Amino acid sequence: MDILETLYGTRAGKFVANKAGLADPPRLRRDRVLPTGPVVLGELDGAGIGHATLELLGITPGQPTLDLPENRTRDENGREQAPRYVTKPGAIVVDATGVREIVQLEGIRALLRPVMRGLEPSGRVIILAADASAVEGLEAKAVAQGIDGINRTVGKELRAGSTSNLVFVGDGATAADLASTLSFLLEGRSAFVSGQTWRVGPQKVAHDLDAKPFAGRVVVVTGAARGIGAAIARVFGRDGATVVAVDMPQSGDALAKVANELGGSALQLDITAADAGERIAAHVASRHGTESRIWAIVHNAGITRDKLLANLDEKRWASVLDVNLAAEMRINAYLLSHNVPGGLAEEARIVGIASTSGVAGNKGQTNYAASKAGVMGLVWAMRDELADRPITVNAVAPGFIETEMTAAIPFISREIFRRTNSLSQGGNPVDVAETLAYLCGPASSGVDGQVIRVCGQNLVGA
Repeated sequence: MDILETLYGTRAGKFVANKAGLADPPRLRRDRVLPTGPVVLGELDGAGIGHATLELLGITPGQPTLDLPENRTRDENGREQAPRYVTKPGAIVVDATGVREIVQLEGIRALLRPVMRGLEPSGRVIILAADASAVEGLEAKAVAQGIDGINRTVGKELRAGSTSNLVFVGDGATAADLASTLSFLLEGRSAFVSGQTWRVGPQKVAHDLDAKPFAGRVVVVTGAARGIGAAIARVFGRDGATVVAVDMPQSGDALAKVANELGGSALQLDITAADAGERIAAHVASRHGTESRIWAIVHNAGITRDKLLANLDEKRWASVLDVNLAAEMRINAYLLSHNVPGGLAEEARIVGIASTSGVAGNKGQTNYAASKAGVMGLVWAMRDELADRPITVNAVAPGFIETEMTAAIPFISREIFRRTNSLSQGGNPVDVAETLAYLCGPASSGVDGQVIRVCGQNLVGA
């Protein structure tokens, strides 16, 4: 711990930090926990899927307060004030799936203004809209993108750990297709996901929500010995998975500890080996039965070899691209093309780890940014290649996540990284894990070819 961090932890240090606008960040609601306050539903013209989805989740929505002239009050100085809720909502779901015209955007404003300062801590704003690709007309397509701008700005204006996210509902999607996503966004599992937009279409294979969605299913997690990888393994284990924890041989002891804790198995493996995919399948078959198949493979293993491009040699360049991208491609290629014992299940989930560095670039990380942007490109390409198979391919793009590695960053730099997002803090490894588990859920097969940022709405690439 450096001297600045020590000073920051004192009473005087806290006082100075608060005066400088560096107050302690809000405590985020995490885990499978719904908001305490009511979930309010605002329905605009043509809505319906929001109510049906909440009903499916067993939630009876409350009525919204609208910012209309007749609902406003005046303060002691005669200034007009937005109407307030008597009981602070825990979340508001805005069903704007029928919005096609610019003038209809006023309905979103009227619904959101009263909650901007009225949500409970760690509240949720969730906007549902029609996917621009599923609507006709220039105005309708422009309006869909306009809603995205509303969502991103709302995420930056909310307080006390509240988040805003937008779900574009694909053509033909039903409440059953949307249930997994709305459940994730309402619960604490989505604590560090804010200002993001993704698409949900019809499920490739219909599944209901389940409290233990991975029971009886094998999930392979690479880089599972510590940090984010260990958190991923634990979340899947919590949700019923038989976890195969994979990491380098030199991490054997830590790897075995994680696997034993979860009642899974450990595979010591260098994922850059040419036969890595074959060895993963063989391990699953030998340790978990020849009838076992991989429900999900989480490509978490990754490395950094940071240098300014002017100082970056071919060895550092190649090692990062091989571990972070090429190895994933080789493993996928083997598992997708070989129907072998311990191979991919028919409805398998393939998920990768991108990065905000891959979205926006980062000084000193040309190799890393290339590999992580490559993961994103791989997701989009595989979505199209596997369109006729019930397999989904997605990724998460973490921002600044608190790990042993980031704890070694000098205090000032670490504080800057922590606070350059809408939630004014770093994320936890479990935030990445929860998002991956959502993407791999049986009921999430309507989410395909998506890259979801887990970054607290980091300003990098925002």
